[in-house]
Amino acid sequence: MATETKREVGIELPPLNINLMEVTLIGDSPLIVHAWSSKAKKEMLDKQMKIAKGAKEAKDPVSDYEASMYRMSDGGYGFPSVAFKAAAVTAGTSVAGLTKIAARQAFAVLGEDADIKGAFAGSVSRVNLARIEGCLPQMREDMVRVGMGTADLRYRAEFPNWRTKILLKYNANVLSEAQILNLLNVAGFAVGVGEWRPEKDGQYGCFHVATQAELEAIEAEIAKVAA
Repeated sequence: MATETKREVGIELPPLNINLMEVTLIGDSPLIVHAWSSKAKKEMLDKQMKIAKGAKEAKDPVSDYEASMYRMSDGGYGFPSVAFKAAAVTAGTSVAGLTKIAARQAFAVLGEDADIKGAFAGSVSRVNLARIEGCLPQMREDMVRVGMGTADLRYRAEFPNWRTKILLKYNANVLSEAQILNLLNVAGFAVGVGEWRPEKDGQYGCFHVATQAELEAIEAEIAKVAA
């Protein structure tokens, strides 16, 4: 009786077509940032660790404003790069033939790594930030409702005329360069980033992909400052 020979059949995966693309996004409305402050994280940790809560500290608008910002390792200002991907993925529901799952798996948004001090002594969180340029932040004061309709004043940073440059790493087998740029434009108009963005019934944090003319104007502005 003949012995049947066993053969191992490998799984053939289609090769990935990974490309890189640098994109400049220009703000169409002010960007409001609100990072988790060390104070807020410490209060949360103390509560979870059953540490007795002390007397409530007096409000310090300047400290609240400073704590609302994401800082780069060199002291510059940033914003979580993943927020731009999240906006684009959400915007995918407005693009015919594209699902959230396909959009989420097709690309990544890369910025610069920065370490943020944690609530527990010695802990650090590494986050990826898109550098915010074009203007300096300014303090804004907002009246908000918390808890059972209680009013409170919040002090956060706002970037009125902002822009950012992000690096996109994408699978061209799933989405083309043109499709991703269109997705970002839809995201900038319909979703936005930061506090009070369109996705959350606001009008802040809107943006668009820079045109060639806008890129040339930015380069000319940078060259003028450097001269």
